[in-house]
Amino acid sequence: MTDDFIKRRLDLRQIVEKKSIFLFGPRQTGKSTLIRQQLSGVRTFNLLDSDVLLSLSRRPAQLREEILPSDELVVIDEIQKLPALLDEVHLLIEERSLRFLLTGSSARKLRRGGVNLLGGRARSRALHPFSYCELDAFDLRRALDIGLLPPIYLSDAPQEDLRAYVGNYLIQEIAAEALTRSVPAFSRFLEVAALCNAQLINYSSIASDAQVPKSTVQNYFQILKDTLIASELPAWKRTIKRKPIRTSKFYFFDSGVVRYLQHRRGLKPRSPEFGEAFETYMHHELRTYIDTCEPDGSLAYWRSKSGFEVDFVLNDSVAVELEAKAHVGERDLRGLRALGEEGLLDQLVLVSLEPRPRHVDGIDILPWSMFLDQLWAGAYARPQ
Repeated sequence: MTDDFIKRRLDLRQIVEKKSIFLFGPRQTGKSTLIRQQLSGVRTFNLLDSDVLLSLSRRPAQLREEILPSDELVVIDEIQKLPALLDEVHLLIEERSLRFLLTGSSARKLRRGGVNLLGGRARSRALHPFSYCELDAFDLRRALDIGLLPPIYLSDAPQEDLRAYVGNYLIQEIAAEALTRSVPAFSRFLEVAALCNAQLINYSSIASDAQVPKSTVQNYFQILKDTLIASELPAWKRTIKRKPIRTSKFYFFDSGVVRYLQHRRGLKPRSPEFGEAFETYMHHELRTYIDTCEPDGSLAYWRSKSGFEVDFVLNDSVAVELEAKAHVGERDLRGLRALGEEGLLDQLVLVSLEPRPRHVDGIDILPWSMFLDQLWAGAYARPQ
């Protein structure tokens, strides 16, 4: 099976029904496939096609000439390859009330140099790798080990494809976009950053380990965020009884990519690596849910200065702790109980590998698949 046959949760027709959209996502998350699936017949300009790119770069006004009066929606794929085209898009939105779907793997080139970002005339959305709700026969161990990028999850040689993805895209293309003077330095940074995945960000420590200046590390992190290869998870700071830590955490977008950068292969249940991969994967599901279903939603983590911690706080109302084990003990509930004492949240949830749900002292202990079923069904949506 290929990703062409897998229905994605993001509904392109719905999100462009009233307004133009920038759709960003890392390479190979399936943006072009999604367009073929959901917007068949819509006029599309694919800037990965060298002929299309060359003709429009020579004369951007040609875009106006090729769009017919009957067109209401137009797709421009990989818009970051020709940012100057956004002036034409702006004009067509104003004069003809056209709607555009503008896809790209990076917002960095569009922001750099004062490029026209349409002045609020287009919203931004993100496409992530596969999620639990999109796959009929979901294989958790496979997802944790090799990740959920469509061509890699469905590959018969995933490690080989991961090597190509990391080498050809993460290191070469992103390093080139960053205008780095040293590809080896960026490569070292990626490996060090991968070892810091799901941890508090310490720029000075990473700079020392990667052998580059702190300012360079900060710039590299911003590049990873601009290309959606990584995201920053802020600290939840509303607690009063227990003072919260305020430093953000950092997560790569895909467990397979981060494990490859960490030089880890194979995944044994009940190992520390399994727990780390489980946390990265659940962050992916929560982030994908928000970007797909609740663009105004929020995600954070909580840690008190006295040492209590909860992995995620969703929509300022649901605390979610993760335990990649088949039996949850009293000690595993400490963080949720401490946060629950603040009286600020509606639900306390512990997600685990236990086979059946149970309820202990106001805490819902749920099998991971049941939690994800409830998540994608909207059970934890932001209160109205």
